[in-house]
Amino acid sequence: MSEESSTQPEAVKPEAIKSEAVRAAPAGLPSQAQILESLKVVKDPEIPVNVVDLGLIYEVGIDDAGRVEISMTLTSVGCPVQDLIRSDAEMAVMRLDGVNHVNVEFVWSPPWSPEKMSEDGKRQMRMFGFNL
Repeated sequence: MSEESSTQPEAVKPEAIKSEAVRAAPAGLPSQAQILESLKVVKDPEIPVNVVDLGLIYEVGIDDAGRVEISMTLTSVGCPVQDLIRSDAEMAVMRLDGVNHVNVEFVWSPPWSPEKMSEDGKRQMRMFGFNL
């Protein structure tokens, strides 16, 4: 098995927002941390936790022209609110200074699982009566 085929995207951990592991953005553009922070307003209407803490965001990138690419997943392939979540994510990130375009791509590999959630996300789910 090649190294490329064995590498699977992992959810961006919210703890990484404050870490040095998150790449800095070109001058005048938002950083990955700022983009992730803006995505915390996006929620699946069926689940009371934001998409970042749910572990749905796999990759975030921004180029020098202010184009943001987001790779994310959903809790299920047939999620009926996929278009709503895409629209909410695009609008949330477009509010950032320097962003000119946002593209949200849904990926299904690796599939989402509760293990991808942040500790804060798990705590929020338990507060709403989910058993995690």
